[in-house]
Amino acid sequence: MRILITNDDGISAPGLEILHDIACQVAGEENVWTVAPAFEQSGVAHCISYTKPMLITQFSERRFAVDGSPADCVLAGIYDVMRDNPPELVLSGVNKGNNAAENTLYSGTVGAVIEAAMHQTKGIALSQYYGPRNLDLEDSFEPSVAFGVETVRKLLDHAPWHDGPYELFYNVNFPPCPAAEVKGIRATTQGWRANVNFEIEPHIAPNKRKYLWIKGGPQHHPTEPGSDAHANLNDFISVTPMRADLTSHGSVPALQKVFT
Repeated sequence: MRILITNDDGISAPGLEILHDIACQVAGEENVWTVAPAFEQSGVAHCISYTKPMLITQFSERRFAVDGSPADCVLAGIYDVMRDNPPELVLSGVNKGNNAAENTLYSGTVGAVIEAAMHQTKGIALSQYYGPRNLDLEDSFEPSVAFGVETVRKLLDHAPWHDGPYELFYNVNFPPCPAAEVKGIRATTQGWRANVNFEIEPHIAPNKRKYLWIKGGPQHHPTEPGSDAHANLNDFISVTPMRADLTSHGSVPALQKVFT
C-alpha cells in the first residue's frame, strides 16, 4: 500500500515524525511519501491555493514541502510527486491538539483528508487531544504512539469506505491522558461544545496600530455522550466517520413542502 502523509503543523512538526513511523509500520518505509506544508497551516480547513502558484521543495527521495495548505499538499502528492503511482491512503497529522467537535470545521488536518476523499482516496486524520494529564509527559503524544498503528489498521481492514459519490473519511482523536490510561476505541459522532467559540482579542501595538488576535475557547467542556470530545475526555480514542456532503438530508422533505 502506498501512503501519503501530511499535516497542518508543518514539515518540521514532531507529530509528523510520529505519523511517519505509524505509516511505516503499516506499509513499510519504501511505501511512504511525505508532502507537508513548508510552514504551519493550522486553522486553514479545506482551503486551496487557487489564485497563486506554490513552491515545492524536495528534501529527500520521498520527502517534500509545499508552500501551501494541507489540501494543496494532497493535490501535489496525487498529481505531481506520486503522479505515476498515486497514493492508496492519505494520513494527516498527528496534530498537536484536538480536532474534535467544532474544531473539525476549522482543521487543516481534516481538510487534507477531505481532499483525499474528493479524489476517491482513503483518508484518516489523526489528532492528539491535550490536557493536564498528558501536557507535561516526556512524550505528550503517548496515546498516538501507542495506539496509532492499531487504529489505522482496524480502519483499513474493517471499516466501510467507498460507499457513495462523496467518499467516507475518518477523523481520529487520541485522548488527553497517558497511554496506560487509554480505555479503548469508540465510534463517535461529531460533538458540539456549547459556548466554546473562537473570539477576537484586540491589542494596540507600540506604533499605535490595532491588531486582532483570534483566541479559542476552553477545550474541556463536555459534549453529548456518544460524540467525539465526550469519548476523549473519558479516556477513549474517538473515530468519527465523515463525508464532505454538507446537505442536511433530514431537512429536505420539509423544505420541499415550502417550495412546491
